[in-house]
Amino acid sequence: MVNAASAYAFVLGACVGSFLNVCICRIPAGQSVMFPRSRCECGTPIPFWLNIPILSWLFLRGRARCCGRRISARYLVVELLTAVLFSAMFAVAQSTVDFAIGCTFFSLFLVAAFIDIDRMEIYDAMVIGGVLAGIILPLLSPSWHGEQSAPMALFDSLCGMCFGSGLMFWIAAFGEMAFKREAIGGGDVKLMGMVGAFIGWKGCLFAVFGGCLLSSMAVLPLLFAWKILHWKDFKLPSEIPFVPFLAVGGIAYVLLGQNLLNLLF
Repeated sequence: MVNAASAYAFVLGACVGSFLNVCICRIPAGQSVMFPRSRCECGTPIPFWLNIPILSWLFLRGRARCCGRRISARYLVVELLTAVLFSAMFAVAQSTVDFAIGCTFFSLFLVAAFIDIDRMEIYDAMVIGGVLAGIILPLLSPSWHGEQSAPMALFDSLCGMCFGSGLMFWIAAFGEMAFKREAIGGGDVKLMGMVGAFIGWKGCLFAVFGGCLLSSMAVLPLLFAWKILHWKDFKLPSEIPFVPFLAVGGIAYVLLGQNLLNLLF
């Protein structure tokens, strides 16, 4: 029974991942994520039997059947990643509602992360919707925040929202003073409000410092190659997307929770 349920969570995650791909492509373009139905870049509608999550990309070997255009591997990555995260959430969730809350959080974070990778932007409409979801959904399951009552869960969400945005705001302010330029965008500040609403102030703290640590680990080799090895043809990027690193920290906190904090501290 557990194996069947885990398989269901995986399939559900793959299907949701397919929808997240639509969101990642259409939200920046200001298009509806519901209509029209999925189409190839050449404009040909994609039939449902060629739009099966994960399997269709593998069957088509990453190329559109109608015109032979290459289909980005990102579609496969998002679907697989969402499926794995949903399965992991199922393994740790204490209830069906907790599973739904965690999967909603993961989905929002994945969309924000991949849009940030593509465009270095975070869209207010998605963040505001995420904040509302982070405040409302835990009311249905106060145990998500480790509380016994809905009012206390609401208090935790609001405190987490304020803490997350405030923490990122001051990091951005000090970063701007230190580097004499914008270090962290306003979108990241708003996004951390959403993160705090979902996982509280402890989760925010872990996501921010975990994200900073991971981003430093990614940037330091680039600095080494540019400064020490004197790679003349290597162009050091002036900006890096920060949301993916925050996402790793936030998702790790949800899946590992207090055990992770006990391990580190």
